[in-house]
Amino acid sequence: MRNGVRIERHLCERHAAEAGIKVSASQPAPGVPTPPAAGTQVRSSACPTCRTTFAEFKQHGLLGCAVCYQFFEKQLAPLLERAHDGLSQHRGKTLASGTRPQRADSALAEVEARSDRLKRLKSDLERAVQSEQYERAAQLRDEIRRLCEGAGGDCPGR
Repeated sequence: MRNGVRIERHLCERHAAEAGIKVSASQPAPGVPTPPAAGTQVRSSACPTCRTTFAEFKQHGLLGCAVCYQFFEKQLAPLLERAHDGLSQHRGKTLASGTRPQRADSALAEVEARSDRLKRLKSDLERAVQSEQYERAAQLRDEIRRLCEGAGGDCPGR
């Protein structure tokens, strides 16, 4: 709690120790579900690729491989949604809601529009070459060059 506001941080053991938070190896990381109470039945299916069980994940806080995310999807979904502020998909780092400068939004829109246009032009160029429309292909090639030069030479896939 800082200034009456609860702050939640997700740290690995090393960074938690550096921040002065004591986490013992036997203690699950905060936010990781604790093992079920004694007498509770748990389905002990294991990942088909690495053989990690969900019980092992709960104990250590680590999945064994990329397939575990798909295999344990139903059990992981609530944890991931909580970690991503209610979203089911990771959106990357962004500024707090409503604080993104409009310049960034318009710049992003311009980059996306240029990228989409570039993809269309390259597709059209490929079709023109395949159909032996060489004049049209030359026009498209020149237009692609102009578009890339207007981007400061930053032309993906060039």
